[in-house]
Amino acid sequence: MRAPLILLLMSLLGMAAAWSVPDLALLAGLSALASLILLGLAWGKARKAQAGPAKPWIVVDGSNVMYWNDNTPKIETVRAVVERLVSLGYAPGVMFDANAGYLLGGRYMHDGAMGKALGLPMDRVMVVPKGVPADPYILTAARDLGVRIVTNDRYRDWAGDHPEVAEVGHLVKGGYRDGKLWLDIDP
Repeated sequence: MRAPLILLLMSLLGMAAAWSVPDLALLAGLSALASLILLGLAWGKARKAQAGPAKPWIVVDGSNVMYWNDNTPKIETVRAVVERLVSLGYAPGVMFDANAGYLLGGRYMHDGAMGKALGLPMDRVMVVPKGVPADPYILTAARDLGVRIVTNDRYRDWAGDHPEVAEVGHLVKGGYRDGKLWLDIDP
């Protein structure tokens, strides 16, 4: 990032020195513009490097995962899975059936309410429309993103349209053993 900054400063000095000679001023101005663009590109690259590598996405079948602890629907179970995935370096997106809010809290809960309960932004949580199963949404999102799904569902009803569910490792299994969360992707 130092080189584009030096080029910019030299170009600006050249513009100031060549102010009385129009052709030189134009050349120095173009040099300043080019070095400003290079500086912007270098700055953007440096910021991206500081942010670190992008986290891989993973889709969570929230309506399945919420039953993993004692076969009782709990938002805390989904939150624990989300937290584990984040700690493993994933960026989880969670999808629920429309009735999940009723099962978890006795009322309908939209994307924002579910996201707040999970500590995730609303754009990473989806409650599918009433009367439609979440499974095709989950499977399509995973296919479109080229990512895995956290669930114990085998999606047998959807295997014809989504043969990737039969691929080893595409579906990440999990649950609780002796009160502790486990996932197939734990190190």
